Amino acid sequence: MSADERRLDDAITDFSRRPVGVEGVVKTVYTAGSGPAVVLMPEMPGISPDVLRLARWVRDAGFTVHVPSLFGTDGAWPTAEGGKEVVRRACVSAEFRAFAGGGTSPVTAWLRGLARRAHTECGGPGVGAIGLCFTGNFALTMALEPAVVAPVVNHPSLPLDDHAAIELGDEDARAVRDRVARDGLKVLAYRFDDDRWCTGQRFAAYRALLGDAFDGRVLPGSSANPAPPPFFRDVVASPHSVVTAHLVDEEGHPTLRARDEILAFLAERLLRP
Repeated sequence: MSADERRLDDAITDFSRRPVGVEGVVKTVYTAGSGPAVVLMPEMPGISPDVLRLARWVRDAGFTVHVPSLFGTDGAWPTAEGGKEVVRRACVSAEFRAFAGGGTSPVTAWLRGLARRAHTECGGPGVGAIGLCFTGNFALTMALEPAVVAPVVNHPSLPLDDHAAIELGDEDARAVRDRVARDGLKVLAYRFDDDRWCTGQRFAAYRALLGDAFDGRVLPGSSANPAPPPFFRDVVASPHSVVTAHLVDEEGHPTLRARDEILAFLAERLLRP
């Protein structure tokens, strides 16, 4: 795909678009595919063409992918100026807890409701949850919902001001740890080794909370796509988005192998007899 083609917005015509209400809060969700449900949450600054590429890979692997619209312009190419404004609005939104001491983001309650509904509609042994960047840790928090059995935490960036912390209130952290011990839940996670938003300190915090249930995988930053969209080049300004903006779609590439590992993780937990 040429650089010019990558800069086109995605019209999302191959997904169904529907409003989903959970406890009186309605959000748009894009859905495609068949099979067990996977909730794929967008990264900053929204449901970009790269996020949709990942969603299509999930769909084509045998799942019903659900992509909720949480911020930004759906399908838009991530520009630097536009992306900074989306981040600014999210950081002051009551739905998100972007900074240390804020506890668990309230939007995760809505996402757990989406997972319950998706499980009822799609069946199977449970639901997968994939978080990216700003929503990275949401995949772990969604595991408070029993239907979520395959959480994937990609380069979690919250809280933005404390790289050694996890975006979780104390009570929720204990509940997640108890779920891991009770149900044998495993958590798959990815980051680049020189990511300035998701550091080794953050992965150490996950390991301290979850023990061996946390499978944190680290890729060399030198393997990141050197020409990501402007928001990632100019604002994020470091290797960050392993399976979206910084993925290199070449056979055998470390980032593409990470994608394959995520799909295998989902298949093992959701497609078993």
